[in-house]
Amino acid sequence: MQDFTGANVLITGAASGIGAATATLLASRGAKKLILADLSEEKLADFAFSLPCERQLMIGDVADEQLWADADLTGVTHAVINAGIGAAAPIDQLPFEEWRRVMSVNLDAAFLTLRAAMKAMRGSGGSIVVTASAAGLKAEPGIAAYGASKAAVIHLARIAAKEGASNGIRVNSIAPGGVETPIWYGVPGFAEMAQEKGEEEAFRRMSAGATPLGRFARPGEIAEQIAFLLSDKAAFITGTCLVSDGGYTL
Repeated sequence: MQDFTGANVLITGAASGIGAATATLLASRGAKKLILADLSEEKLADFAFSLPCERQLMIGDVADEQLWADADLTGVTHAVINAGIGAAAPIDQLPFEEWRRVMSVNLDAAFLTLRAAMKAMRGSGGSIVVTASAAGLKAEPGIAAYGASKAAVIHLARIAAKEGASNGIRVNSIAPGGVETPIWYGVPGFAEMAQEKGEEEAFRRMSAGATPLGRFARPGEIAEQIAFLLSDKAAFITGTCLVSDGGYTL
């Protein structure tokens, strides 16, 4: 089990899904302070209240450069760049506005967060994990914006790993396949299925034909893998993309 005693960890997209699961896990393993960023103040405040460590909340759009200019990241030792949104439409039907919306959150915000975290870690070192997606590795119809944004953050993390190595900063990415998170409510048909059949059944049906292991991951499973990459157990790992997709990309 990884020990995060004394760690100061930045997590974006922290109010739900993988971000919330990671925050809960790191708090349970000794993290001293969590800097939690999310757009939803209500959801983040309700969740953060339950964590047994010091909490610093950042409420706002992580794609807003001013948010990071104003952020106090003093003493950050680890970062999980996790905020993201989904979208689905064929290229010839995808409005540019929607393309830019996805790129803003999934790529621009990842860059801004990464830049801020690496500046804060300069001189002391640290470990960063960027949440990508198997959609950034496997082409599928209808995911141009989402897939392209996630492919870009995988390469961004590799470049950051090469730049950060001399400063003792490790940067890795993780590419989950399907995970049981609220992002699926942005996929056409999922919300209707969940309302009619229940969320558990909707996830079962969505995953049955798409994943060789026959299910989606649970957020806690991905959080465990993120914790490994963040930890000293992975001290010789940098620039790697851990694919955790139940066989989806085979």
